[in-house]
Amino acid sequence: MENNEELKAEAVEQVEVVEEVTENVEVASETTEVADSAAENDEKPKRGKRQRKQKIETTREEKVESEWQERVVQISRVTKVVKGGKKLSFRAVVIVGNGKGQVGVGCAKASEVIIAIQKAIADGRKNLITVPIFKTTIPHPITGRSGAGAVMLRPASVGTGIIAGGAVRLVLELAGIENILAKSLGSKAPLNAAYATLEALKSLTPFSDVAKRRGLTMAELLN
Repeated sequence: MENNEELKAEAVEQVEVVEEVTENVEVASETTEVADSAAENDEKPKRGKRQRKQKIETTREEKVESEWQERVVQISRVTKVVKGGKKLSFRAVVIVGNGKGQVGVGCAKASEVIIAIQKAIADGRKNLITVPIFKTTIPHPITGRSGAGAVMLRPASVGTGIIAGGAVRLVLELAGIENILAKSLGSKAPLNAAYATLEALKSLTPFSDVAKRRGLTMAELLN
């Protein structure tokens, strides 16, 4: 009988120890859950701030990209004679501008039309020029030449619009000029006309430079 009572007492003690251990484990698991939830709550505002910053950066990049416009002037099929025969490819002429005084002309070749256009856009952005726009037109008459093509540009009053056609008109529009008179002389090829227009715009002299050379102010020069 005594042995049975001792065994019962030991069993009761073991059960109490197991219950205490389980209670400690439950308390520890609850504390870890609380800590995890607090950490998640701390990370949520951080993640929200990061996401907001990323959204702001992406919107800024989209706005910068939306300012630039690309116009395809010509896509022609060209061939290259190689040892195995003729290799066909495409040449793209693209005009790039932001309508705020910056414009460029790009030309590239590739085996596919889309790749040729992408390469031409990249080439146009590499060769950008800044146009000195006076109000809504150019400061003075100018003539530009490229190869066998030539383009004559003259300033115009407000309301005249862009009196030009073909590649010349596209270059002037993407440059941000609203009123101008233009005439193509010589070759009418789109690439030569675009390059001639670019050379003419590049050769323009702003009134501010003329005023500095003469030692006058802008008001005195314009009057």
